[in-house]
Amino acid sequence: MRYVSTRDNSSIPSQKTFTEIFLSGLAPDGGLYLPEAYPRVTRAELDAWRKLSYADLAFAVLSKFIDDIPADDLKRLVDKTYTAAVYCNGRAPEKAAEITPVHWLEPGLGLLELSNGPTLAFKDMAMQLLGNLFEYVLTKRGETTNILGATSGDTGSAAEYAMRGKRGIRVFMLSPHNRMSAFQRAQMYALQDANIFNIAVRGMFDDAQDIVKAVFNDACFKAEYSIGAVNSINWARVAAQVVYYFKGYFAGTRNNDDEIAFAVPSGNFGNICAGHIARMMGLPIGRLILATNENDVLDEFFRTGCYRPRSTTETFVTSSPSMDISKASNFERFVFDLVGRNPSLIRTLWAKVDAGGSFDLASSEYADHFRHLPEFGFVTGKSTHADRLRTIRDIYARYGVMVDTHTADGLKVAAEHRRPDMPTLVLETAQPAKFEETITEALGIAPPRPESMRGIEALPQRVEVMNVDADAVKRFIAAHCRPA
Repeated sequence: MRYVSTRDNSSIPSQKTFTEIFLSGLAPDGGLYLPEAYPRVTRAELDAWRKLSYADLAFAVLSKFIDDIPADDLKRLVDKTYTAAVYCNGRAPEKAAEITPVHWLEPGLGLLELSNGPTLAFKDMAMQLLGNLFEYVLTKRGETTNILGATSGDTGSAAEYAMRGKRGIRVFMLSPHNRMSAFQRAQMYALQDANIFNIAVRGMFDDAQDIVKAVFNDACFKAEYSIGAVNSINWARVAAQVVYYFKGYFAGTRNNDDEIAFAVPSGNFGNICAGHIARMMGLPIGRLILATNENDVLDEFFRTGCYRPRSTTETFVTSSPSMDISKASNFERFVFDLVGRNPSLIRTLWAKVDAGGSFDLASSEYADHFRHLPEFGFVTGKSTHADRLRTIRDIYARYGVMVDTHTADGLKVAAEHRRPDMPTLVLETAQPAKFEETITEALGIAPPRPESMRGIEALPQRVEVMNVDADAVKRFIAAHCRPA
């Protein structure tokens, strides 16, 4: 398996191995890496995979993407990652062993539980694997790395919990100052590990993400300080998330001729991008239901063909803060597939985006590409604060189940697109405890939280507050680590 950049500008596309792109994050040309061709799964493989444990399924799926790590080593890494002890969250051992069980609300509608990891968010599903992969690869090479990432709420804590104490790894995590829930901030800033550094920027997530990309595009600094990525610009994150679409499909269908719909709360497009890739691999996904909050850039594109990222001042602060994103970095991967994997066109389109503009694939210039959009199975919708409150109350009243604000967005939009002939699984993205204020507003009661997370808001916190300034971030990194 070899990988190419979405923006490759060479006459002969540069092809890299998994390990090479895993450590590098963004491509040197500013693009994102994808397999040169998606591996296809056969009916015989689907039949065999249906019976596998989560760890064995992860090995089977990831082996399609990773061929430069010995199979025995990869198997040990996934077995170490996907255990009931890691994904227990206080559940009974037999339930925890499923890793991502389905909670059926009613026939044909279920929640795919993805938030039973250490930080109570779906990001743990991939990040725990990344922590083990980084440690393995760096040890083999005798190298160290400085992880740089941006978070809108859950990526940061998941990365820090996965990397804390890992040999040869420092983590520098950017977050929007005072834009996350108190619980999310405490999960990150209360960590006292010497290899963890938190930076809060005075802006929105998109500002933090822009800083990360600016640092990665500084080739000299990136090389000097061995900068690595854990955001979903890192292909390994997306590949690991592909696994639970297969697991959810097997749990939600009786045989491998059935189709299924997945409803996915979407901000940075990484989670649903994994569903798109699973579908491209041949998993019978009938619909990918994309749900946004008030920051509806992605919903607008799928309805109109216009991709129009908003400025910081135009980005809403909402009660589903992990989706308060107006520049979906993983969206470039999907558009690359939509336009026939044409890197020249991607460079043209994203030159407009990177300059603060937009593009319209429904215009006459690009209409041939936009006409292919229905072939990819997406339907979309948006949810507001009032919708979230109403959905949280309704789900609790009807089923006795408490859901977080982002999952509520997914449920609301799923209800608009459900088909009686196709089961729908809504991807549960976080535990309600992470958004206590809104849950209490909706239900009048506080959500339960694990014993280990009680009172974390009162713990001492370590965080550096900065203006939106890539050079200041680079100076901070340089001051806290040695060059590679």
